[in-house]
Amino acid sequence: MPEIADNGRTWLLSGPTSSYALHLTEADELVHLHWGPGIALADAEALAALPPSERGASFESPLDGREEYPVEGGPRFVRPALSVRTDERRGTEWSYRDFEADDDGLRLRFRDAGLAVTLHYRMRGDVVERWTTLRNDGEGPLELLRADSATWTLPERDDWRLSQLHGRWAAESRLTRSPLTYGEQVIGSRRGHTGHQHLPWVALDTDATEERGEVYGCALGWSGTWRIAVAQLPDARVQITGGVGYDDSGLLRLAPGESFTTPVFAGLWSDGGFGGASRTWHAYQRAYVVPDAERDRPVLFNSWEATYFDISEEQQGTLARRAAAMGVELFVVDDGWFGARTGDHAGLGDWQPNRDRFPNGLKPLADQVHDLGMQFGIWVEPEMVNPDSELYRAHPDWVQFQSGRKRTEFRNQLVLNLAREDVQEYLWEQLHGLLSSAPVDYVKWDFNRCFTDAGWPDDPYPQRLWVDHVRALYALLDRLRAAHPGVAFESCSGGGGRIDLGIMSRTDQVWTSDNTDPLDRLDIQHGFSQIHPARVMAAWVTDSPNTQLNGRVSSLRFRFVSAMAGVLGVGGDLSEWSEEELAEARRWVDLYKEIRPLVQQGDLYRLRPPAGGLSAVQYVRGDESVVLAWLQAQRFGEPVPALRLRGLDPTASYECRETGEVHRGAVLLHHGLRTGLRGDLDATVIRLRRI
Repeated sequence: MPEIADNGRTWLLSGPTSSYALHLTEADELVHLHWGPGIALADAEALAALPPSERGASFESPLDGREEYPVEGGPRFVRPALSVRTDERRGTEWSYRDFEADDDGLRLRFRDAGLAVTLHYRMRGDVVERWTTLRNDGEGPLELLRADSATWTLPERDDWRLSQLHGRWAAESRLTRSPLTYGEQVIGSRRGHTGHQHLPWVALDTDATEERGEVYGCALGWSGTWRIAVAQLPDARVQITGGVGYDDSGLLRLAPGESFTTPVFAGLWSDGGFGGASRTWHAYQRAYVVPDAERDRPVLFNSWEATYFDISEEQQGTLARRAAAMGVELFVVDDGWFGARTGDHAGLGDWQPNRDRFPNGLKPLADQVHDLGMQFGIWVEPEMVNPDSELYRAHPDWVQFQSGRKRTEFRNQLVLNLAREDVQEYLWEQLHGLLSSAPVDYVKWDFNRCFTDAGWPDDPYPQRLWVDHVRALYALLDRLRAAHPGVAFESCSGGGGRIDLGIMSRTDQVWTSDNTDPLDRLDIQHGFSQIHPARVMAAWVTDSPNTQLNGRVSSLRFRFVSAMAGVLGVGGDLSEWSEEELAEARRWVDLYKEIRPLVQQGDLYRLRPPAGGLSAVQYVRGDESVVLAWLQAQRFGEPVPALRLRGLDPTASYECRETGEVHRGAVLLHHGLRTGLRGDLDATVIRLRRI
């Protein structure tokens, strides 16, 4: 519960190692006091008593760089978090009303004419969750041009460095770090979904290493168009503002009595370097974000790269028998099971089994899979429609489009306007009926194209579809999960195009990338781990050579160890695997099941980044630890370098199960690597147990 000063104008939220403090001045201005190492309430009150700087008073705002939630209007020049327009005026001149504090956090309430604003704060571990509720209490309409979730203020430091995750399709989540310069750096998505180009996360530091130094991180929980702006102000202060929408052209129009609640914009401070920040993010998501995170995710087989669109009940049954013999626990039928879906040109929107391929529906195959001891899953792409479909022929007005303009197609498909209530109800009926017609345990929910013609000709405020599409997606997932609590969901968007805290709160795992090359995946997984835990990171073992992207040849050993760093899956054509390969695969699957609790629930230590030579990660849980190591290249017979282990008790001894050696807790692990790695593109798994 937040601590409150006696005057009721200073508030302090504290976690295990950090604190966050804010203050309401005598002029009713809400200012930021502290975000960083843990402090006492008396320290926060002392900070509140310090006079503000008067530097450049004639040309600068005393609020800029200090205000908790900058609004448009008045003596402010920084980027506003809130921009509002009515028929009479634009901007906000708000006044403080009251606050409420309890075990669920802190709520500060303000008002401006007919606009009611509530700022929410909640501490979960060392992660601060912030969001904002806006309600129209007036008599006329009110337009939200910009409604960010929060603005974060960092302490004054020299030489800030910005970390972000950038990429593109099949090359997502690549980590980059660069000096922060004066002005703004903006990342985001204009595409209607989170996007492959950036994950909605930033981190700032000055001199942090992997395990030492201060790191500030922020992550936005929104699965549509978004923006995060990092600004170094003229006086060197830094503020981070983020929320829904990319520009300020308008989000929503609120009628009297209507409200909008922004997504959570979460932030953390860590003095444990980038690794410490990551472990805090991971623990937070496992405890508060991901559904049923305490349950380990099963080993899956997905049929896509084995069969593509050419599928049948008999063929899928053959693959299922081979997958079961390998130890797979979840069998997933990918694209091609429904409607007229014999290629990507037709069938999206018609969510009934293709009777030529599945004469009696999906239930016979699902029953067969269950009899083999596996769960059964299917692929869907509910937000899309092919023009060649029964749905589109019946309802061409159900897609996003602009009057008098060509309807742009990517992958021969259009985007359904999910903001429409009739579209929402149709998808509910289709998907609820589908999940009720067969014993489905798992749904891979895909989204394979961006918004382009985001229009809604019949609506008086058509731009609301950018926000309402995502809100309707969340509502549909929530409704399906409530009606089918035993069904798990995976978020996919052509790979990693929809990964964020918002979608993660409604799905059990995410498809990290369509790139299944095991070497490329090391970089993708390294970036992904900066913010998200292995518990949600789906990774597949597919065929070699990798014909989808680069033709690279890699051993089954390397492919498995690469994929074992997350939620293990298999996506190769098992009908073409030899008996020797199937037997080896069974050994790797058995090993993964042994180490799965450590990988999916343990603390992650990135021992060496994937920089071209040896890379390695370590997971620690209780008295056990496992190291996954990959040798990407070896020049001139150079020896394999040693690894210094992390996260172990330095006073204890640990037995290496692969070599029988006994090590002290803080050791260099060398012999196990030397014996386990034999050349380029090789990999090994080393397990340790406290004795």
